[in-house]
Amino acid sequence: MKQFILESTAIAEVELIKLVRDPTELLARAIQPVLWLVIFGQVLAQVRGIHIGQTSYLAFLTPGILAQSILFSGIFYGIAIIWERDLGVVHKLLVSPALRISLVFGKALSAGFRGIIQAIIIYVVAFLMHVELRLEPLAILAMLGSVMLGSGIFATFSLIIACIVKTRERFMGIGQLLTMPMFFASNAIYPLDLMPHWIQVIAKINPLTYLIDALRGLVIIGGENVYSYAVDFGVLGGTFVVLLWIAVWLYPSLAE
Repeated sequence: MKQFILESTAIAEVELIKLVRDPTELLARAIQPVLWLVIFGQVLAQVRGIHIGQTSYLAFLTPGILAQSILFSGIFYGIAIIWERDLGVVHKLLVSPALRISLVFGKALSAGFRGIIQAIIIYVVAFLMHVELRLEPLAILAMLGSVMLGSGIFATFSLIIACIVKTRERFMGIGQLLTMPMFFASNAIYPLDLMPHWIQVIAKINPLTYLIDALRGLVIIGGENVYSYAVDFGVLGGTFVVLLWIAVWLYPSLAE
């Protein structure tokens, strides 16, 4: 266990050093969710046909945009793995005595810290737009935990895609193909009960739905969960464990 913790934190530290030296990627990815809140949220707030209870539409949208930011950032995380493979970094890691699970978990952990930074940016924007946010310490800690877990899920999923396709061009195509369907087949911008039945079925097997459901109760005042926190975190935790196991199994194939 000690070896696993030390190796995972070492991998995460290396990734965070890269981020500190060149934060432009993170800032660029933060622009899109900010635009969604400032423009898309303001426009759709005028639509009266979306029934979301007592909260404003902008407040309803904020957790969805936070989850979108996590999804879009995490799902393209695997392209960095392909770059590392091309530069020979993956080969060096695989011949080292480090545990394979440490290499993968460290990547997921660093993605979680990236997600936290983006969450802070979105919180600041939402606060400036007068969204009523929950600021209790316990709610914030739970929100940060769900952000890290969601980031780890999508980063690990991205790593699995990278292990399968192995080229940047194919990866970008598949990444773009997956992100928008996952986003729109979730409860990010409209409640589940507004969807046609067949989309509801897809939404219920989409892990993004459960991340947004947890965030909706943790981020905004008066936010209502469709499911309980136990269900949300149970699905997210189970999904992460499964994806982590698959990624650890496939990771050595990157060196082939």
